[in-house]
Amino acid sequence: MPSAGVVTGFSELTLEARDPARLARFYQEAFGLELIASGDDRVWLAAGARARLGLWDPGPKEFGDEGGVHVHFAFTVAPGSLEAMATRVRELGVPVEGPVTHDGGDRSLYVTDPEGNVVEAWDLFEREDATVHTLSDGE
Repeated sequence: MPSAGVVTGFSELTLEARDPARLARFYQEAFGLELIASGDDRVWLAAGARARLGLWDPGPKEFGDEGGVHVHFAFTVAPGSLEAMATRVRELGVPVEGPVTHDGGDRSLYVTDPEGNVVEAWDLFEREDATVHTLSDGE
């Protein structure tokens, strides 16, 4: 495993959304994220104590941001919370895959948000026995 460097984690992830306010409501209802701020072209949600999720209208933004397609992203969640989260998301009428148990015992569930982004809720980094999987582990 690579040694820890100066990067200590993610602070921000931004997704393009045709309707940022609608997508924000989904993340608030499905994952319990709290609203930090909203503006004319973006919404910010808290994703834990030290990270935020941005939902932005399409189009050019500051620093040359242009939006685009991604594969998926994952939220860190507490062990034992996935069943309740899966139930809450299903009650919103959204299909859920999982919880899935991976080699090593960590667990995830997968949801596709209203904009087509695949979102994973993963308990690995909150487990006492957490180790980072290699690419051969399928993550």
